[in-house]
Amino acid sequence: MPKKLKILVIRFSSIGDIVLTTPIIRCLKLQTKAEIDFLTKTNYKEVIISNPNISEVYCSEHSKTLEVLRSKDYDIVIDLQNNFRSLKLRLQLAVKSYTYSKNSFKRYLLIYFGVNLLNDHVVDRYFTSVKKLNVYNDKKGIDFYINSNMVKIDFNTDQDYICWCIGGTYEQKKLSITQIKNIISKIKLPVLIIGGESDKKVSLQILDSLKKDNVFDLCGETTIDQSAYLMKNSKLVLTNDTGMMHIASAFDIPIVSFWGCTKPELGFAPYLTSKKPHNIIASLSKRPCSKHGRYCRFQRDGCIKFIDENVILTTVERLLK
Repeated sequence: MPKKLKILVIRFSSIGDIVLTTPIIRCLKLQTKAEIDFLTKTNYKEVIISNPNISEVYCSEHSKTLEVLRSKDYDIVIDLQNNFRSLKLRLQLAVKSYTYSKNSFKRYLLIYFGVNLLNDHVVDRYFTSVKKLNVYNDKKGIDFYINSNMVKIDFNTDQDYICWCIGGTYEQKKLSITQIKNIISKIKLPVLIIGGESDKKVSLQILDSLKKDNVFDLCGETTIDQSAYLMKNSKLVLTNDTGMMHIASAFDIPIVSFWGCTKPELGFAPYLTSKKPHNIIASLSKRPCSKHGRYCRFQRDGCIKFIDENVILTTVERLLK
């Protein structure tokens, strides 16, 4: 009987990028029957720990991690981080490894000259790393597995409601408080505001200005699994370009996403969703302002603030009919 392959997949961060590795993990597992382990940062372990296609999840910060990984005697390392740190680890493990191209030059052309030679999603780029293993993309989209033991929520999910993910890595990737409150004020369904602890100040301002009893502030109060569960059972998810957007794309729900300094053309739009996503893009420029959305070429706090509220509201109303 031939030896079962042992594969280590590396992706340190962040939430969205890790979620986007799930198609390749699934295909590796099903098509090679390998034992697959995953290496990430402690902060993101929750994102991937319930995935049944993964045997073990290791955290890169632990002092004994390298020793443990060496003892596993891997046959192959799939590096989906592709930076100096992951290169160093691959050299330390000294086994056959594959990585993917970030297409940095093509990305540069798109951002600074508006020339789009990318024309693919980052998931498709990930799959180039396993081409030599004869692993192909099954086109079944994103996986997100919710730990049912972690989703006790004091909210009736049997009713119709909307989830609004207000977070973002940078201010330039977020809709403004004014945009959000003006739209929510015209929505009759309950709205759950989802975000991290860092979004609490904004969510409190939204609630204070609205004074509606059907708007619920959950920022900093739900785990990733709980937020995923709430999105999965909602009628609609509104979201900036965030990790929550990619988690939502695993479920059978409509997604309305907002784009300013980043654009879907960079390859990070909702991936192969069961319902067509609605990407609402700031009209000031067809090209991204920056690689990760940290800088805007139009105004300091981001061109996403120029998205017309009426366009968002009309989209929401149409999807809720």
